[in-house]
Amino acid sequence: MHVIGTAGHVDHGKSTLVEALTGTHPDRLKEEREREMTIDLGFAWLTLPSGEVVSIVDVPGHEDFIKNMLAGVGGIDAALLIIAADEGVMPQTREHLAILNLLRIGRGVVALTKTDMVDDPDWLTLVEADIADTLQPTSLAGAPIVPVSARRRRGLAELLAALEGVLAEIPPRRDLGRPRLPIDRVFTIQGFGTVVTGTLSDGRLRVGDEVEILPRGLKARIRGLQTHKQKVEGAVPGSRVAVNLVGVSLDDLRRGDVLSRPGLLRPTRLLDAQIELLPDAPRALRHNAGLDFFTAASEIPCHVRLLGVQELAPGESAWAQIVLDEPTAGV
Repeated sequence: MHVIGTAGHVDHGKSTLVEALTGTHPDRLKEEREREMTIDLGFAWLTLPSGEVVSIVDVPGHEDFIKNMLAGVGGIDAALLIIAADEGVMPQTREHLAILNLLRIGRGVVALTKTDMVDDPDWLTLVEADIADTLQPTSLAGAPIVPVSARRRRGLAELLAALEGVLAEIPPRRDLGRPRLPIDRVFTIQGFGTVVTGTLSDGRLRVGDEVEILPRGLKARIRGLQTHKQKVEGAVPGSRVAVNLVGVSLDDLRRGDVLSRPGLLRPTRLLDAQIELLPDAPRALRHNAGLDFFTAASEIPCHVRLLGVQELAPGESAWAQIVLDEPTAGV
């Protein structure tokens, strides 16, 4: 099972392309439809020419919703970086690309969208060259660039073939028998109760399993499982899965919680990590600075204690201890 995450600047056609590829418009919220702008995470799936069914997480491109983007890309295998042919590389293109690079997402395809809005072939050549230069210092260096038009359905077959080629290079996810599902959506279905969704990081889940919701240690039982809206008896590593839970209510849960086997994980508030400050960061990072910590689908305020230095300049890296305001089990 593979998961593709979109990335790219606002209004470059991410959701429109996902709908053209899958038949499903990923914008779920009424406000998104009214504003014609993605605000929160959307989900869909497609069938590749080989027959493999692949999950898609569609993320917002507007800078105001970057936190929602971060909640969606933590569990992806490959990126679908979407850049409009009429505008080329834009600020959120670079911001999303920097995030993918920090996550070491090393597989991806660039969809050069809205090619029907560009009549000058020389302009397209310049845009493709600029994209290649932008990708060069990142983990997506050398990624294929595929011109497409979602509205005219041009280039979609070539895009699917490119995605299939990239995913074929990715080894299957390891199954170490330690199921972890970072929760990115919580909702209820009348007659069924509480449902959570996420990408299963490791291990397997089965109907009837007893589970624990961390970091608060809530106990529940799996009543049902679905992948791509199809009922399944078990979920495997790397799959997008919806879990119907018995024993917890909607108010008990939130995005960023982690579903696991009882007693398997222990939450923590202290993390040791090597951190890297982006070269274009607006200022240096000082010892004990207050920041937001993102892992999997969670966001937690924290303080960063630099080890051995008092300040980290843009482009530099150092070891640090991260002190979280509240515990997490999502690392």
